[in-house]
This record gives sequence, C-alpha cells and structure tokens, in this order.
Amino acid sequence: MINYELFKKAITERILDYMPEEYQNSQVDIHSISKVNQTLDGLHIVPLDERSTLATPTIYLNSMYEQYQACNDMDKVLREAADSIEKAIQQAPDAFSMLNFDSAKDNIIMQLVNTEQNKGMLENMPHRAFQDLSIIYRWLIDVDLEGISSTMVNTMLAEKLGMDEEQLFQVAQVNTKILLPPTIKSMNEVIRDMFMKDGMPGDLVDMMIGEMPEDRVMYVISNERGVNGAASMLYEEGLHGLAEKLDSDLYIMPSSVHEVIAVSVNAGNPNELAQMVAEINMDQVSLDERLSNQVYHYDKDLRKLSLATDTPNKRLDGIVAEPKLVYDSKNQFR
Repeated sequence: MINYELFKKAITERILDYMPEEYQNSQVDIHSISKVNQTLDGLHIVPLDERSTLATPTIYLNSMYEQYQACNDMDKVLREAADSIEKAIQQAPDAFSMLNFDSAKDNIIMQLVNTEQNKGMLENMPHRAFQDLSIIYRWLIDVDLEGISSTMVNTMLAEKLGMDEEQLFQVAQVNTKILLPPTIKSMNEVIRDMFMKDGMPGDLVDMMIGEMPEDRVMYVISNERGVNGAASMLYEEGLHGLAEKLDSDLYIMPSSVHEVIAVSVNAGNPNELAQMVAEINMDQVSLDERLSNQVYHYDKDLRKLSLATDTPNKRLDGIVAEPKLVYDSKNQFR
C-alpha cells in the first residue's frame, strides 16, 4: 500500500484514463481547499480547450485515500471517482450560474468556528472575533426537507456581493434568526422527541426519562434545522430567559458547530466541564464539526457571555498549543 503523497501522484497521472473522451484534453489540478477545522486536497479537472463548456466538481483526495486504505484497490478508487464526477455533472448544472445575487442580502447567515483551528481559512474571508471563536458568514442557497445548501462567503464572494464585514454582520444577525430560528430544549425534551419519532408511547418515554432537579438539567441550544446551530448562543435574549428560569448563571459547553449545551453554574466546576468537552470532542465528534474545548460563562445580571476557562488545548485536532517561553529577572526561562 502506497503512502498519501504517492497516492496523490498516481491519481493525478491516471484519473483521465477513467474519464470520457471529451475530458482527455484536460488538466488535472490539485489544490488546497480550506474547510471548517481542516484543509483538504481538492482535485479538479480543467478542460484546456477554451471553447469547452464542460464544468467539473471538486472531489477530495483525502476521502479517496481513506477509501484506498480500506480496499487497497487503486483501480476501484479511480473508477468510482470518475463515476462520481460524471454523475455530479449530469445532476447539477453550474451552481454559480444559478445564484441570485439580488436576493443575497436576505440570505446571509452566521456560523461560529474555532479561531485557532481556522487561522488559514479566516485570512481569506470576512469574519468577526467572538471569545475564542470567529463569526463567519454563509450564503444560504436552498432549504428543503433533505437539508440546507449554503456556501461560505470568502473575500472574493463578498466583493461580488458588494458587502463589507460590517454589512454582512448586520444582515446576518437578522437573517439567521428568521431563516434558522433559535431553539432551547431540555435534554429530556430532545430525548423524548427522539423516542417518540421511533414510535415509543409517550407514557413509556416519560417513565424512562424520569425527573431531574432543575439545576441539574442540561439544555440544548441550536436552531430548528439542527445545522450550524451553535450560532444561536449569539442571541443573548435566549440565554437570559433560560438563566432567569433557572435563577442562575449558566455554563455553556460547545457540543459541536451544530449545538451547545447550557447548564446551571451549580452543575459543576468549569475546568472539569471543559475536560469533559475536550474528551468528547476527541472521541465522539468528527473534526469538521468540533467547535471549542473551552467552556463559557453567562452572567445573568450583567447579561454578558465570556470565557470561563483557558485550557491549553485550543486547537481541535489534538495538537496542544505550546506554552510561551518568558524570561525572569535573571534572564532564565521559566
């Protein structure tokens, strides 16, 4: 089995052999693509004939290599990659040509991402700092029963839209609340809904869940679609309403980019909660969905959200930030 670098070289040299005749006069382009929390290698087939109207999607070599590691069959990987490219071309015309720029300002929404983990990506897009996180913007293209379709607003797209970061923020904070209404549900409600959807009788569900003291209940903060719902914690009125209900300040634990968990400060120590969050992130949450290893504190009286912890594992991929070296008065490291 070959390593990843040799795999990339082999794919570049051989992928056109598996493509239809009209793609033979093409160039195989591999470039880095910034995604949330990670940078991937994208493969794109570029026709060299200027008269060509062929358009091909980007496929990711990282997932292709995982497939190769599982089957150890290069021909199979290449054949399926070529089939995927052809199918994508047939099913979806050039999406960019379908975008309605006139309606864009009504469809810009917010997403929260980890700042440290996404430094490279953030250099090329409008964003706004929020604690150890950054607010980025997405253009919501479509919403249907199967999910939502959106694209990140990078610097180039923002220029095409004629919007700077402040304008993006102003419209996004309004649109997100309308298009993806925030929700706050107790964990019991979430579990109850899951069991009920599976057909379990309500009485049996209630008996299984039982009762829990109010100050020990966990609350899930997200949105109605359950997608990129962590941004709902930016709406302070929801946090305040929950804090008033519990008559307590809150600790906010980032479960993923899709949701955060709120508990009364009486539920535990923030550093212990942060350790739990980090362990769950590493063991149960995929890298592209991790938000933060920190815990936040919402002050009910000041109506302010701030960091409650400052743990060293600020990255989300298992690389712990190195402590800074400082000199003492005797010019010795400490």
